[in-house]
Amino acid sequence: MKPLPPPITAPEQLDAALRTQGFVALDAAGLTALSGATAAGLAALQPGWNNLPPDTFLRDGGRYRFRRHACFVLDIASGELTQTPHRAHWQPVAYNALHGGLERWFEPVETATRASPDWQALLCGLGQWLGRFAGVPQWFIEAHQFRIDTTDGIGRPTPEGAHRDGVDYVAVLLVGREGIKGGETRVFEADGPQGMRFTMTEPWTTLLLDDARVIHESTPIQPLAQGGHRDTLVLTFRRGGFQGPGNA
Repeated sequence: MKPLPPPITAPEQLDAALRTQGFVALDAAGLTALSGATAAGLAALQPGWNNLPPDTFLRDGGRYRFRRHACFVLDIASGELTQTPHRAHWQPVAYNALHGGLERWFEPVETATRASPDWQALLCGLGQWLGRFAGVPQWFIEAHQFRIDTTDGIGRPTPEGAHRDGVDYVAVLLVGREGIKGGETRVFEADGPQGMRFTMTEPWTTLLLDDARVIHESTPIQPLAQGGHRDTLVLTFRRGGFQGPGNA
């Protein structure tokens, strides 16, 4: 069965669509228009996913996830993006039953990636748009580079299942996928029966989620060729501070 495509929203319709349904999907052209990143610059970021260390915190015993992590503070009015000292990623059990309550220290995003003008455009452009949309003066942003591979036969993009992240907004950017099947995205109302499923296949397709209103997951991937994998960049935007044991 042919995968269902994502319901792409034009940039000028984002406000209305996000308010109405709690999520929107952008294609690569929409992402560059919204963020100011360039197609060439985004393509130049992709090799950075070839050097991600293994995620050693997987509690399901898997060896299929590789990742890096970094944290930033964005001032909406000025557009100033400041990287914070490296810190652990932490979520409460209420949002992540599998890995919640655990301080997970991942290797930092590499300097060359963080220094890219297009990396900074992604974080600032998406953050400023969401800041204006939500009326928030400042975001605490966590950036996660993920590679899910199929070396052991199956890879799980969301081993915790359908979930919320405990933030205000989430952006899931597909960096690329090679030699796999599966990886269907599913978005559901947090307090209702409605849902949608689709598969992001084109690089830099982006899903923006209102984390209070929807839950999301991605189905497992399986190999169609040796070395099959799925790369994503996940950005979370939270007001008031980063999640931590004293600030859940």
